[in-house]
Amino acid sequence: MKGSMPMDRSKSNDSKAFSAALRMLTRRDRSETELRQKLKQFGFSLAAINNAVKKCQEYNYLDDKRYASERARSLMRTGRGVGRKILLDLRRRGISDELAQQAVIDAESEFSPADLLREQLQRRFPDFNYTTADQRERRRVIGFFQRRGFSLGDIFDIIKDESYS
Repeated sequence: MKGSMPMDRSKSNDSKAFSAALRMLTRRDRSETELRQKLKQFGFSLAAINNAVKKCQEYNYLDDKRYASERARSLMRTGRGVGRKILLDLRRRGISDELAQQAVIDAESEFSPADLLREQLQRRFPDFNYTTADQRERRRVIGFFQRRGFSLGDIFDIIKDESYS
């Protein structure tokens, strides 16, 4: 295996677990659940993992609230997700429902889903016109936005509005 992560499956040394956690968190922010899973994969004992996670939280290197907020903002800013798509993504990464919902609310206060949908429509499908598109093209465009978490009502409101502009 590449990198300097421990390979011995019986590692229990707290400082080695903490060092491994720091290396992982240096590469990218993670949720507590993700960090625990990774440390477990590297063979650290439960006690070493608990101590490393606790230490990371004390130093503010690991914060699920911050992680959820940044992840939600990133998904919205890049147009890769809104609403329920973000909720599912955060839950899959081990974020509690309460934190995930608050992160989505905060992100939606910063980025308007309707504006994001409108921007994505103009950027991804500049020649799309709902009134002249065939059924296959309509399904393709609508499906694209549904997979990103936009509600069907919002999608229809925007694409029909843009078609008449």
